[in-house]
Amino acid sequence: MPKNSTASSDLAETEEPGKPVALVNTRRWRRYQLDVPVRVIVHTPDKTKLHDGRGNELSEGGMAVTAGVELKPGDEVAIEFTPPYSGSPIRVRGAVRNRAGYRYGVEFLIGTADESDQVNRLRLMLQTLSHE
Repeated sequence: MPKNSTASSDLAETEEPGKPVALVNTRRWRRYQLDVPVRVIVHTPDKTKLHDGRGNELSEGGMAVTAGVELKPGDEVAIEFTPPYSGSPIRVRGAVRNRAGYRYGVEFLIGTADESDQVNRLRLMLQTLSHE
């Protein structure tokens, strides 16, 4: 079952006099650990390229993706994947927010009704996973 990530970058220290330092999760959404195949779709003015990769973490707001493609923060991509326990794929537009090697933090972007529907499907799926 997926578990909430507690990577050190997710945590901030708080300190009150006379109390030990406490770590507080600063993420907007719960993260789920997973390992699913994904397609990273990169549109350029002259062509569209598909790159196979792996989705490593997932939340309502984005996904950590590992893929053999050169991207930089700010680049827009589409991520297509089939969530666990789901038969139909989800395709969501996103923006690269950070990079470590070939691991990218992609924030989902919602600009159309269809993109909103895709993220709502994802939200329902994550709620189901969190109750298992």
